[in-house]
Amino acid sequence: MSQKILVIEDDRRTADFLTKGLSDAGFVADRADDGRDGLFLATDGSYDAIVLDRMLPGMDGMAVLAALRAAKVQTPVLILSSLGTVDARVEGLTSGADDYLSKPFAFSELLARLKLLMARSVQAAPSVETVLACDDLEMNLLNRRVTRAGKRIELQPREFRLLEYLLRHKDQVVTRTMMLEGVWEYHFDPGTNVVDVHVSRLRRKVDDGFGRPLVHTVRGAGYMLGIGE
Repeated sequence: MSQKILVIEDDRRTADFLTKGLSDAGFVADRADDGRDGLFLATDGSYDAIVLDRMLPGMDGMAVLAALRAAKVQTPVLILSSLGTVDARVEGLTSGADDYLSKPFAFSELLARLKLLMARSVQAAPSVETVLACDDLEMNLLNRRVTRAGKRIELQPREFRLLEYLLRHKDQVVTRTMMLEGVWEYHFDPGTNVVDVHVSRLRRKVDDGFGRPLVHTVRGAGYMLGIGE
């Protein structure tokens, strides 16, 4: 599958030059000629890199960059600008850009920089965890299937979230407050025993009939998922 690059550039000749060069180099190149349209396209997260002009109509490049980073979009961004002073480059890089290239530029250099940025991004990308496990208990996060010793365990949505939270904190004591925040998204004490009730239900499904218990009560502290003593 070809890598996708978004060119946000209002100068038509420059944009034509870039998209043609990138297409000839084997990339899929999309373009936007103002900041707002560029931001809209960039936020869908499908691009491998973004070439961003600094001075754009509608919304300037620095504002686009700030909005992307605020939205947690980590796509590599190369700023392309006629502002080539040291201060301008430093401002761009410290605002979240991954590289900065001044106009006029050589396409070969831009292409080399983009390839380097994309290679670094792939290397830095964290591996996506799809299976959580503790002893013979497994949770597949893709198909939402939970098994123990190969036997399917049917969980309600809240029970699934609770077990996922416990698995992500395997062998750690988790307090009721932590579970209220992490599973129910409560940032206050609801004054009920909702955590204990759900843990009790989950324990019956996960432990009953399987011999060694995995869900443990830690008196005076909370709960822990693990093999135990």
